[in-house]
Amino acid sequence: MDRHGHNCSRALRVEVLPSRHSRVTFPEPHRAVMVTEGIGPREVVTQVHARGDNVRYAILAPVAPVLFTIDEETGKIRSTRRLPASRAHLLIRAYNALHPDDHATATVNVTVQGTERLAPRCVPAIFVSQVPETMSPGSTLVTLRCTGSTSADGCLHYALEGPPSSLSHFCMEGPQLKVNTTLDYDSEAMAALGFQFTATIVVTVGGQPRQSTRVPVLVTVTPVNEFRPACPSSATFTVPGTAAFGSVVGRVAGTDRDYPQDSLEYSLEGGPGPAQPFSIDRRTGEIRVVGALDSQQHKSYRLVVRLTDTHHDLDPRKRQSRLCDVSVRLQAVPDQLPECTPEVQELRITAGSPGSRQPVTRLLCHGSPDSGPLTYTIVGGNEDGRFRMEGNTLVYLPGARAEPQPSVLLVEVGGGSGGRRRSSLVALVVQVTPRSTLVPASTTTQRTTLQKEPLVVLHTEAVWHPPAWFVAVLTISGVLLLATLGCTARSLLCSKRAPGKLFLAKR
Repeated sequence: MDRHGHNCSRALRVEVLPSRHSRVTFPEPHRAVMVTEGIGPREVVTQVHARGDNVRYAILAPVAPVLFTIDEETGKIRSTRRLPASRAHLLIRAYNALHPDDHATATVNVTVQGTERLAPRCVPAIFVSQVPETMSPGSTLVTLRCTGSTSADGCLHYALEGPPSSLSHFCMEGPQLKVNTTLDYDSEAMAALGFQFTATIVVTVGGQPRQSTRVPVLVTVTPVNEFRPACPSSATFTVPGTAAFGSVVGRVAGTDRDYPQDSLEYSLEGGPGPAQPFSIDRRTGEIRVVGALDSQQHKSYRLVVRLTDTHHDLDPRKRQSRLCDVSVRLQAVPDQLPECTPEVQELRITAGSPGSRQPVTRLLCHGSPDSGPLTYTIVGGNEDGRFRMEGNTLVYLPGARAEPQPSVLLVEVGGGSGGRRRSSLVALVVQVTPRSTLVPASTTTQRTTLQKEPLVVLHTEAVWHPPAWFVAVLTISGVLLLATLGCTARSLLCSKRAPGKLFLAKR
C-alpha cells in the first residue's frame, strides 16, 4: 500500500540458500604434551588451533580444571600454579561465537615429568692409601673431583663421617681430605686400631630433592724408624765357675721407643769361641755357656752384644743398631764333698781259697767336675789286713782261717788337690762265711764267686728311710755286741784267746 492508499498483491517466492561460512574443525583432534616439573604459574604449556570463523575455545573436562586454563581467543593452555609431576587429560571445545551450534572437540594429554637430579660423580670413587707416621698435620691426602647438577642450586657440599678416632685425625676442607693431628705409630692406641683409619666422605648436591655420593676412605699408617735401640741399664751377670754346657747366664733386655718395643735381634760380636765361651739367643737375648769356663785365667768375661731393631720401617735399609757391653763374672765354687751311693753297705761273701784275690764290691762315688780323680783308702776296721782297695773296688784276701764275726770297714773317699782336698766316709759291713769243710772247694765254685763281682747286698727300708749316720751307728753297735758275745762263747768253749780290737779312725 502506498501513501495514497493504493495496494496490490502479487505472489513472492523465497529461496533459502545454505550458509557460506566455514565450519569449525580441529586439524589435530588428539595431542600429547610432555613438560618438566617446576613450571611456574601462567606459563604456556601448549596451544590448540581450530579452523573456522569466529572460533572460541573452552575446557569441557575436567569441569573445574585445577592445574590448567585456556585462552578463549588464542587457545593457549597455561598453568595455574607450579606444576608437580602428574598427568592430566583435557577435553577442549572450539566453537563459532556467532553460531554456537557450530563446534568441534579435541583431547590434550599433558604429562608433567619429574626433574631427575643425578647424584654427584666423584673421582676417585674409593680412596685407599698408606701414609708414614711422620706426615705433618695439614697435609692433603686427596682432592676429590666431583660433578653434580648444572643448575643454579647445584653446589656441592663435603662432609666426613666415621668413628671418632678417624674424625679426630682427619678433616675436610672443601673437596680436600687433610691430616688433622699427628699420626703416631708408636702407641698402644694406634696398635688397638690396627694402624688403620676408616671413614666416608659424603658429597651432597644442593636443591630438591637432595642427592649424595659416598666415597669410602681407608688410610693405613706405616712405621718410620725414628729411634735407635737402647742398652739395658745394668748388664752384669754372675755365673758359677763350674757352670755346665748350656747353663743360662742371663738375659740382655734391650728396648726401643719404636713400636713394637721388643722387636729386636741380638748378636754377639766375635761369636762363640775358646776366648768367649758364650752364645746369645737371636730373639730373646738369653746368654748361655757353650764352652769351658777358665776360672783360673779369667775372673770375668767382657762381651759386646749388638742390638738391631726389626719391623720398625718398611725399608729394611733403615734398620738401626747399637753395641752394648755385657760383663759375666765367674763365681768361685768350693769343692763339693765326694758323694757315694749308698753311704752304708751290708755285704755277705763266702771265703775263697787262701792266697786268692776276691772282689767284694765296687763303690759308686762322684765329686766336683774339676776335683780330679777320687782316691779310696781303708781307714778303719782292717786290722788283719784281709781287705784292700784297688781303685774303687774292695778286694778280700782269704786266709787260712775265716773269722766268723763281720768286719766293719771305713773307707775314706777323697777328692780335690792341695789345700782344697775334701773327703767323706763310706761304711762297709762285710760278713765273711767260712768255706764248707764237708765239700771240698772246687775251682768251679771259686770261679762262680769271682763272677759275682761286685757282690752288693742292699737293705732297703720300704716304710722308713733312716739317715746314714743312724744306720752306721746302729750297725756298728750291733756288730760290737755280736763280737763281744762271740768272743765270750769261744773263750768258754775253746782255749783262751785274746779279744780282738776294733780300731775306728775318723778324719
